Amino acid sequence: MRNRNAQLTIAVICMVLGIMLAIQFKTQENINDTLMPGRVEELSQQLLEVTKQRDSLSEEVQSLRDKLQNIRQDNQAMADIQDEMIKAHMAAGTIPVKGPGVILTLNDSTHSLQTGENPNYGIVHDYDLLTLVNEMRASGAEAIAINEERLTAVSEIRCAGTLILVNWVRIGPPYVIKAIGDPDMLTSGLNIRGGHLETLKILGVQTNLQKVDNMELPAYHGAMKFTHAVPVVTQANEAQ
Repeated sequence: MRNRNAQLTIAVICMVLGIMLAIQFKTQENINDTLMPGRVEELSQQLLEVTKQRDSLSEEVQSLRDKLQNIRQDNQAMADIQDEMIKAHMAAGTIPVKGPGVILTLNDSTHSLQTGENPNYGIVHDYDLLTLVNEMRASGAEAIAINEERLTAVSEIRCAGTLILVNWVRIGPPYVIKAIGDPDMLTSGLNIRGGHLETLKILGVQTNLQKVDNMELPAYHGAMKFTHAVPVVTQANEAQ
């Protein structure tokens, strides 16, 4: 009788535990069913926000790359413009320059005149300087100065009484012509057989030609006045 009562009690307890477990599982399932949709929606929203941020950052990175590329191109363009401006100033003679070249010094003859001799033969004239300058240019001179007067495209070399005008500045002997370029080419061009320098030597003019590794020529400081010449406007300039 006791065993039967015990078995009945155990059966009742097992049944009660089973009912409790079933209720618990059902309750947990209901909770999961209630929470899961909200959680999924929340995670989906977060993923959407992260995706938007990623796309925004990608666009910003691309924008920064484009700006950096534009800056590099602008810097290169500016560097090219500055380089061209420097070359233009060098060609115009408006900035100092330095480099190797030659120095040619000329002075009037110290020879005592004999009866019947022409006194002009032993004197350095404006056309002597002009001829020698042209020979230097033909030999590759890139910059020339006479007695520290830088020659430009509008420079003049002409006689002014007993003196010579260079850039409207009166200069007298000795005349020091400095030319920047290949020293060997310049020396060879000036010493050519039958050249003007040889003629001056025959006439008794004092000459001294030397090569130099480096020297500096001053800039042209005079005014550049153009009364009749004006720039030609091309289609490329109009487009710009």
